[in-house]
Amino acid sequence: MTPARKNAAKNRAGRKKQKHAETFQRAIRYALGAVLLLVFMNGLFGQNGYLALRRAHADVQKLHKEIDQLNEQNHQLSGDVHALKTDPAAVERVAREDMGLARPGELVFRLPETAKPAPAAPEPK
Repeated sequence: MTPARKNAAKNRAGRKKQKHAETFQRAIRYALGAVLLLVFMNGLFGQNGYLALRRAHADVQKLHKEIDQLNEQNHQLSGDVHALKTDPAAVERVAREDMGLARPGELVFRLPETAKPAPAAPEPK
C-alpha cells in the first residue's frame, strides 16, 4: 500500500470516527432534552406538581373559610344555649315560636304561610 493510500484510509477512518462522535453527541443532546422535558412536565402536571399544589392551596382556603363560618355558628349557638339556661324569657320565646306552646287559657292562631307575590310584569310599550 502506498503512503497516499494509507493516508486516505486514515482520513476516512478519522472522518468515520468524527461522524460517529457527532451522531453520539446529537443522540445525547436529544436524550437530555427529552429527560428535561419529562422533568418539567412532571413538575407542572405531576401528582405533586405545580397545578396540584395550586389545587391544594385552593382547598385549604376553602376549608379555612368553612372553619370560620362554623366557628361563628358555634359562637352564636353557645350564646343561645347561655340565654336558654339563664333567661326565662328566651325559654318562653322558643316554646312559643318553635314549639307552638301557649300559656293556659291562651289561644294560638296559626295562619298558613302565604306565597310571596310574583314580581309585576313590565308594561308593554
